[in-house]
Amino acid sequence: MERHLPPDLHDLRPRGRRPGRAAAPYALLAPGGLWLILLFIVPMVAMASLALQEGSALEGYHLTWRFANFADVTSKNWEFLLRSLRNGAIVTVVALVLAYPIAYWIAFYGGRFKSVFLFALLLPFFVSFVIRTVSWSFILSDDGIVFGTLKSIGLLPEDYRVLGTTFAVLAGITYNLLPFTILPLYVSLERIDRSLVEAAKDLYASRAAAFRKIVIPLSLPGVFAAILLTSIPATGDYINASVLGGPGTAMIGNIINVEFLRARDYPEAAALAFILMAVMLIGAIVYARVLGTEEITT
Repeated sequence: MERHLPPDLHDLRPRGRRPGRAAAPYALLAPGGLWLILLFIVPMVAMASLALQEGSALEGYHLTWRFANFADVTSKNWEFLLRSLRNGAIVTVVALVLAYPIAYWIAFYGGRFKSVFLFALLLPFFVSFVIRTVSWSFILSDDGIVFGTLKSIGLLPEDYRVLGTTFAVLAGITYNLLPFTILPLYVSLERIDRSLVEAAKDLYASRAAAFRKIVIPLSLPGVFAAILLTSIPATGDYINASVLGGPGTAMIGNIINVEFLRARDYPEAAALAFILMAVMLIGAIVYARVLGTEEITT
């Protein structure tokens, strides 16, 4: 027997997908995709073209597909590239050591004041990155408010200095990037189910064992994100090396800046930028494979 729907239920019958509904996801993606194309894809293509050109600033540069540019700039600037990678690794490790206890304490013991602690932590970083770095140059100067006072009372020798050293550069980069390490760690730690930690204690695990077996493994996505957000800008930094460093502390970012804005050797600068980006990308992929995480907490 054929059944018929009542007249008031005719509208519940499935209909074909409307064209507008099918196009809705693409319309939502369009603004972000257009932004990505204009501000990332197009500049990357332009830089790739520059990296393969020959010529001079006076006569102009022409695309000759000269891949030897990459080998030439690597052989000339390998010292700065290694120094940048070393500084980036040191800053990342130090920032993790400093940030993990802070993020852990706020996530587990901050209570209803978590937002207050996070705001207080981020408040100094509402000031411009450059202004904060220049302020540190005054604080760390030989006759500044800190070392000048210590020298005047005889606690430090007159020839003692921090500004212009590698330590000053590392300290400045670490200070400026510390929030980028704390925030993803905090988000990852905040999402951990507290009952898992309590269950470990009920099974006679010590607090250290529960932290090692439960908290650390579950926070690895945050560690992964923190390392990426810290190591990449730390390796490519040039502001701290310019303001807080000296002649022997220049990083690859400083060389790229000089080649672009002073020497105007655009092919060499673009090739250096691509090499730095490739090294960081390979490092991130290898780290993701080794860590084995499938989720990045941001």
